[in-house]
Amino acid sequence: MSDIPAIRAVGLRKAFRSTDGTPVVAVDDVDLTVHPGEIVAFLGPNGAGKTTTVDMLLGLTRPDAGLVEVYGVAPGEAVRAGRVSAVMQSGGLLNDFTVEETVRAIAALHGRTDRVEVVLERAGLADLAARRVEACSGGEQQRLKFALALVPDPDLVILDEPTTGMDVGARQEFWQAMRADAALGRTIVFATHYLAEADEFAERTVLMNHGRIVHDAPTADVRAAYGGRRLTFRPPARAVSPAGLDEAWLAAVRRALEPLGVTDLEVSAASLEAAFLALTAEPAGEPAAAQATDMVGADR
Repeated sequence: MSDIPAIRAVGLRKAFRSTDGTPVVAVDDVDLTVHPGEIVAFLGPNGAGKTTTVDMLLGLTRPDAGLVEVYGVAPGEAVRAGRVSAVMQSGGLLNDFTVEETVRAIAALHGRTDRVEVVLERAGLADLAARRVEACSGGEQQRLKFALALVPDPDLVILDEPTTGMDVGARQEFWQAMRADAALGRTIVFATHYLAEADEFAERTVLMNHGRIVHDAPTADVRAAYGGRRLTFRPPARAVSPAGLDEAWLAAVRRALEPLGVTDLEVSAASLEAAFLALTAEPAGEPAAAQATDMVGADR
């Protein structure tokens, strides 16, 4: 595996002007490194800076300060080389084209007409190839965008709220396609409001708030740091402990409860939803790590 990061951002900063001329800092001194093969989720409330960060990673927005590289080159160069593609939450498709015609048109632009059948199959669109785009559901159109992103056979796929507007079934189908593609070793970075998606799919979670990264760790560690744990007792004898829970601590609790007749102990792992709520409730400027430590200590 190459030592060159898929994404390297150092001191990334971007500000905009509000309607009254007041500067608004969207991204504030962000450092981020993503290695090839990682699956990373961006989480944060509206206005946290996720979309602006994604735009800079794709070369759609130029940072005011800092450095951003994709596989060691400028984002625009990586896009032109076909090393990075994106599925955005907005962006139009040509309604009069069929699904296959749309993919063939983009494939021709990339010089990759050999990829048409492959990406239709990967995105679960092979049976819909002859359907006009205007007759496709919202979820099917999002899968078509995914297929178009796969045309150049990219090393990195960036997804910005890719399942916005999809119903539950459509979201499940989309992530099934994404899982199949991730199994091939692509690097995947996605921003989402659907916490269950990040919890289930992302190996690593980056939490953003007020334009800054406030927590960056394996998803299981983010859950544990922010979400605390819940302890439940019920008879008879069985103990369930989630991955990562200190077994010595669990055994000590079990022994302490035995005189009370409690023989069944269940400990529920923290949820990513609890972590997200802790983040969004956090006052601006308060160190996230300190608040997380307080929460875990209280729950234990």
